[in-house]
Amino acid sequence: MKTLSPIAALESAVAEARTGRRTIGFVPTMGYLHEGHLSLVRECRKRADVTVASIFVNPLQFGPREDFRRYPRDPERDAALLDREGVDILFLPETAEMYPPGFRTSVEVGGLQDGLCGRSRPGHFRGVATIVLKLFNIVRPDCAFFGQKDAQQVVILRRMAEDLNLDIKIVALPIVREPDGLAMSSRNIYLNIEERRAATILFRGLEEARRIFEAGERAAPRIRERLLATLASEPLARLDYAEVVDPGSLEPVERVEGEALIALAVFFGRTRLIDNIILGSMEEAR
Repeated sequence: MKTLSPIAALESAVAEARTGRRTIGFVPTMGYLHEGHLSLVRECRKRADVTVASIFVNPLQFGPREDFRRYPRDPERDAALLDREGVDILFLPETAEMYPPGFRTSVEVGGLQDGLCGRSRPGHFRGVATIVLKLFNIVRPDCAFFGQKDAQQVVILRRMAEDLNLDIKIVALPIVREPDGLAMSSRNIYLNIEERRAATILFRGLEEARRIFEAGERAAPRIRERLLATLASEPLARLDYAEVVDPGSLEPVERVEGEALIALAVFFGRTRLIDNIILGSMEEAR
């Protein structure tokens, strides 16, 4: 595995790797990798001839009171994991080169970035779209892989790619969960023992919503009420939001006709966790 930091070195390595019409797959991450990230790498290796991964904790997507400085980092461990998984090129850009003095351009995807996580994290998705577009322009992949846990992010990036005529296929892969249902996340490390136990309420709430949907309930407010009641049964859970929305527009729905995304964000102590399921999706059916 080649490990590169300068942008010019990465661009040169990718150009060399592309010879012979080989395809480039890309897995952008913020590091502190877990099985969810590694599932993206494995799928990338199946679909592309060359796998590029990046690790960059992007300051633009953190608010002033968020956890940028304490966000978990372990680049040596991450590099060893990626090497073991067969990544061809690891890109470790420096913040000073990604955002040099005078940098002032940003990318926004109107409407899609304003609700759900965007409501409580203003500017977050502007930072996400900006860094992902920069990385796309540097790596120039044929396909890029993201986790469905960040469902709103996936919708935004697909719209960005379509609106800006990017010749990149955005691939979203299913959420990888712990045995007790908690979605894998780099932020799970923040949880103490009691918070970690309590955090299983997220998946239990989503499963209860799925259960009444599969039993025939189609009224979104009633599905949401059942979800909220389940979350309220856990004293350590502090709700940020829980919504039933259209999986394309992210607008709230009154009835579930076809597919619907149930997305939520909940605090356990200082730690904010997100999770979601898609109702009516054959991929979600078990």
